Amino acid sequence: MSRPASVQTSRFSLEAIEDEVVILTGGHYRAVLEVGSVDFGLKGEVEQEALISGFAAFLNSLTFPVQILARVLPINIEGYLGELEHRAVHELPEHLAALARDHVAFVRRLARSRTLLERRFYLVVPAQGNRREGRRVWPFGRPRDVGLDAADARHQLSFRCAEIGRQLGRCDLKVRRLAGTELAQLYYSYWCPEQARVQRLQRELSEYTALVVQAGRPEERRS
Repeated sequence: MSRPASVQTSRFSLEAIEDEVVILTGGHYRAVLEVGSVDFGLKGEVEQEALISGFAAFLNSLTFPVQILARVLPINIEGYLGELEHRAVHELPEHLAALARDHVAFVRRLARSRTLLERRFYLVVPAQGNRREGRRVWPFGRPRDVGLDAADARHQLSFRCAEIGRQLGRCDLKVRRLAGTELAQLYYSYWCPEQARVQRLQRELSEYTALVVQAGRPEERRS
């Protein structure tokens, strides 16, 4: 009897991250878009109806599946407040600097009494091959996908992400495609949420995978 795969192994399907593309085991490719938000409650009735109609049109226009991911995370206020304090000292005129200092003090008091949270929204976009007729895939009888090579997958993802950005732009939603370290940070925050809050990935991915110790040349070793 074969030993069942562990929960960690069964969920770990990431093979590589190259530029703006996530490569999963089995030759599957994904792109991740970060989507902004709008102050829907502050919009007028006509604007709200236009936003709803625009988003409904976007959903109806989709010809491929997408995954919607919503995250609620504690805010790292120290980075934000540190930047604001720096601007108050070095950049802002005195009347604005005083307001900035008051705002910093207010946010720090607020953070001591409650946890400040932020919401982030993502769309996970897949690359897909053509449907293969004939043998059906269990359990729903869906035809199999013909695999894509890397170049075709990247081209398809670029096209799909651009189209999604155009459609959501009509709803006043800003769309930004994650790349490199940002994609790694997203996975990292899922696997190690506590550590990811205090130790972020700051360098390029290539620096994390490069050899730390390398053998020197023969003439260097002799000297």
